[in-house]
Amino acid sequence: MKKAIKIVLLPSLISSFAFAIEIKNLSVAVDVAGKQRMFTQRMLKDYAMVGLENNFGNPGEDLKKIMGSFDNHLASLRKFNTDPATEESLAKVRVLWDPIQLALNEPPSKDKAGKMQEDLEALLKQSNEAVGLFAKQTGKASGEIINISGRQRMLSQRMASLYMLKVWGIDDPQFKTKMTKAMDLYRTSLEKLKKSEMSTPEITILLNKSGKAFRFFEVMNKSSSKFIPTLIYKKSNEMLKDMNTATGLYAAQEK
Repeated sequence: MKKAIKIVLLPSLISSFAFAIEIKNLSVAVDVAGKQRMFTQRMLKDYAMVGLENNFGNPGEDLKKIMGSFDNHLASLRKFNTDPATEESLAKVRVLWDPIQLALNEPPSKDKAGKMQEDLEALLKQSNEAVGLFAKQTGKASGEIINISGRQRMLSQRMASLYMLKVWGIDDPQFKTKMTKAMDLYRTSLEKLKKSEMSTPEITILLNKSGKAFRFFEVMNKSSSKFIPTLIYKKSNEMLKDMNTATGLYAAQEK
């Protein structure tokens, strides 16, 4: 078992992230690596909310916390990992993350929002590769279930961030394609999780709750009306909370 790892963060991000998390086994590593995917989209959502000058949920403070968590988790994952291919993938995450971290410390602007979206998209893809490699290391079907459940957290934030950028007035020609793919993946993944033997009654309740919140995005996607950012922020966080708990319960089944 690995001992807790102490990480030195940037001065502005120390606050509540003075100590790194403890990764006890590969299942926990899949869970933690999966959160990194979610963080990329949550940071984009917060970035847009700050740009919109909407203080619901204190997105500015949340952005700082998530930046600290991303850096913290990345260091913990690299400390825990012993697989060369996974280390190579995590090293690429670091290369992408460093300039993004600097850019996120600057005030959000519409002129830079498109570049921020592209950079976080690249970070998402590389982080997703790392999760897959950790899941492969488990050598078990359970690793893939934890991976899928963790991906639902990311998708909840991805759908929200796409709408936030749209409300902000950021032109994204691929908006409809990205949104449709995210929603389809969330829907099919939810059904797969419900059928999994790992889905206990407690987990099933959480899956059903996230499904109810997901219907909001389904309705919104079919409507031509504009939805207020606060409602998008609230619903996406409800889905995130339920799927984060479910993912933790899946990971806890592996001793």
